[in-house]
Amino acid sequence: MRAVGIDFGTTNCAVAVARDGVVEMARFGAQATETFRSVLYFDGLQTRGRKRPLAGPAAIDAYLVRETPGRLIQSLKSFLSSALFRETWVGSERYSVEDLTASMALSLREEAEKQFGDLGKRVVLGRPVRFVGGDTKEADALAVSRLEQAFRRAGFEEIIFEFEPVGAAYFYESTLDHDERILIGDFGGGTSDFSLLKVGKRRRILSTAGLPFAGDAFDAKIVRHVVSPMLGLGSEYRSLDKMLPMPSSVYLKLEKWHHLSFLKNQDTLRMLRSLEVQAEQPAKIEALIHLIENDAGYRLHRSVQRTKVELSSRQQSEFVYEDPCVSIQQLVTRGDFEDWIEPELSAISDSVDKVLKDGRTEAGKVDRVFLTGGSSLVPAVRRIFEQRFGAERVTAGDEFTSVARGLALRAAVRIRTPAGPFK
Repeated sequence: MRAVGIDFGTTNCAVAVARDGVVEMARFGAQATETFRSVLYFDGLQTRGRKRPLAGPAAIDAYLVRETPGRLIQSLKSFLSSALFRETWVGSERYSVEDLTASMALSLREEAEKQFGDLGKRVVLGRPVRFVGGDTKEADALAVSRLEQAFRRAGFEEIIFEFEPVGAAYFYESTLDHDERILIGDFGGGTSDFSLLKVGKRRRILSTAGLPFAGDAFDAKIVRHVVSPMLGLGSEYRSLDKMLPMPSSVYLKLEKWHHLSFLKNQDTLRMLRSLEVQAEQPAKIEALIHLIENDAGYRLHRSVQRTKVELSSRQQSEFVYEDPCVSIQQLVTRGDFEDWIEPELSAISDSVDKVLKDGRTEAGKVDRVFLTGGSSLVPAVRRIFEQRFGAERVTAGDEFTSVARGLALRAAVRIRTPAGPFK
């Protein structure tokens, strides 16, 4: 019987299918990648009627070659727990959070079915221990409800939620031939999740913890310290006889690529054009307006991520963003980057301590630490675990697909054991 696991991520999604103990990943786009970028794109050439957006690789391709400005929507998962964000307008049409998420889920399913055929009605769907903004039971329940509605609209009738780090634990367990006590650290785009578990013949969750940030927060620090100053952050404008700082709210949205498209509205652009006239450095404000009007968030953050990735293997990286109207170049060292993300590193360290304390387990009693997700490759993140547990006990692998693979294995076990092994 076919068992389906889906990792619906902030930055990337993945679909895995388990059959007869073998897990196979869906592949997407011309490059046949195992991840499906979590983006939607409404083509600006479509001017009438309700549109179904492009998703994943097709959305990115259309965005990069667009003839007229469209609307790029990213990181939907980060909005799921927010009761304040219910809908957005694209042209003259209103789209709810559920509409947008369902479009992503349906496209993900359709693309996977080109490879596997019908995925059926049942899926094990990953969820973070703590959603971005999901710091109350009500917010968490809202996020889960929205995800469930979206995937039901995509054709799944039985949806089983599982913590993403537990999915990673299933994947890691499949490589073992003995029992272990393990700590899973799953670092996605929007959340960081931790689970302490016993795996093997007697599986049991000992404790969990979660943080509402991960890779996107690291990206934001590069934007704040490298990009935003070149677009006017820290500069001033004249108001009557006073010099005032440029409003920080604009730059906070610039740091979050899933918020950048919200700046593209008449009120914000009107304000910025007014400030440009009075600014001490008008060229920087002009560059900011250009980025917003041309919906350049994806290209900008691709440059940010390139620098972050390079700093995982090098001591320094040259940040470069170029387009006809904006040029930003700056050398970034690993030491600078680690200083910028120190508050996040401290919170991760505290969360690891919490999951050990709640699980009544000393660091020395943990047999193995398994790290997954893109930000697990950041040396400063890995160092947190190596200092507590020793480098010899810290391992990683399949950073972008281990959760989906484990969720598919979880789905296969659920078929055999309806109560589920971790319940």
